[in-house]
Amino acid sequence: MSFEPIGAITVVAGLFCLLFGTDSVVVAFVVFCNLGSAAALLLGGANVQPAHLFLLFLMIATLFYRNISTLVLRSFRLPEPGFWLLCLALYGVASSYVLPRLFAGQTYIVPLGTSSHLITSDGVVPLGPVSSNFTQPIYLLGDLVCFSVIAAFGSTRDGIGTLAKALIIYAAANICFGIIDVLTAATGTQEALQFIRNAQYTFHDEETVGTMRRIIGAWPEASAFAGMTLGSCGFTGMLWLCGRKPLVTGPLALISLLFVILSTSSTGLVGAVVLVGLLYTIALLRCSTHRQDRFSAGLVIAGPLVLCVLILLALSVNGAADRVFDYVDTLVLSKGETSSGVQRSAWNAYAWRNFIDSSGLGVGLGTNRTSSLPLAVLSNVGIPGAVFYVLFLASVFGFRRGAPRTYASDIRSAARVACLCLLAGGMIAGPTVDQGLLFYIFAATACAYPERQQIRRTPVSTALIGSATAIRPRLADPCPRPAQDASLGT
Repeated sequence: MSFEPIGAITVVAGLFCLLFGTDSVVVAFVVFCNLGSAAALLLGGANVQPAHLFLLFLMIATLFYRNISTLVLRSFRLPEPGFWLLCLALYGVASSYVLPRLFAGQTYIVPLGTSSHLITSDGVVPLGPVSSNFTQPIYLLGDLVCFSVIAAFGSTRDGIGTLAKALIIYAAANICFGIIDVLTAATGTQEALQFIRNAQYTFHDEETVGTMRRIIGAWPEASAFAGMTLGSCGFTGMLWLCGRKPLVTGPLALISLLFVILSTSSTGLVGAVVLVGLLYTIALLRCSTHRQDRFSAGLVIAGPLVLCVLILLALSVNGAADRVFDYVDTLVLSKGETSSGVQRSAWNAYAWRNFIDSSGLGVGLGTNRTSSLPLAVLSNVGIPGAVFYVLFLASVFGFRRGAPRTYASDIRSAARVACLCLLAGGMIAGPTVDQGLLFYIFAATACAYPERQQIRRTPVSTALIGSATAIRPRLADPCPRPAQDASLGT
């Protein structure tokens, strides 16, 4: 075992945050999710990322409170999303041990971890246990703990507001890491980032597309950076449409979108189209003369005009249209003909074969590598795991909690948009069932229900009538309407 410097920084930060309270721990935990290329601990061939190590401090800071512990247990009740995620985790853990041994040698896999078999010239090995059968179940259990704790914390009186603040800070930190990556590459000082690029991954920090260097931020490759940036862009963009802290969320969403497009990632470029289309559709649905909807109305009106201006500029500037087309063609249209595209297509073909050869049960969580989230789920955990996963997503997106157009409701809507953006990226290039802690933070935020804690019984004066009257429960909205919301215009 090797304890890395970034691990020491994580522990010190966790201890300090515990002194300042639960809110500080939650904010720090969300921000640490940026460090996707760092390893706080190295356990043989396994990497323990800073966010996963910080998860211990999150549990200490929250689970000692009785109300949060009660909400955590409540999140595992049927038909709550946590119940289906728990079923997926339990089946995934069992499958990681049983299925690679049950179907050993019956099919060939693209191994996610190290295998005892020699890799063929095609990069495959006979099915059998691999090292990632140990690490991936741990990651999925970490996702389960993260989801349940964040959903419980967000369901407290002020928790969902703290989560919104933390995710906005995450978006700002992600942009800062992107800027630092660009500057260090331009000045030849990439060594300054080695302490957060110490994980045992294959890094793609020197790759270029044409004359453009690929931007990776604090992640191992451009597709991971673009995928995570899509999530923060969707969250801040939706908050801006809802008129929540527009002077902060608007610029963050715009800069994040620019980074996604300029990251030279196929995942980012396709995901950006999905994101813009989704936000514009929501703006059309929300468009009205209400003060809170003025940003949605502005996007509906200005969106087509800006698009026309960009097209005219591209056509009027000599060679600009050709460069734009070449960029899109390289990243999307001709992607399947590149060595990377051919390799990823081969991974998906083997994944589908693994699903068929295992009779729909999968070859075990963490056994094989794919390049698409649906195939990762089917080939790893089979039909049972896919059913649990779909039910989890359906419960996250299907349940509507609280009154609409309140601050809490807008935060939940923004979190659902962020989840959709991350899912879009996973559909294109998701290598494993684990989508990372950030996805489950957004999913938990989308399920948070602080309004449940606000039900109070208010005494009614009986001075004039001489007897008690019936007391009716009243739902106190902790998040005032837009006209009274101090967060508007700030």
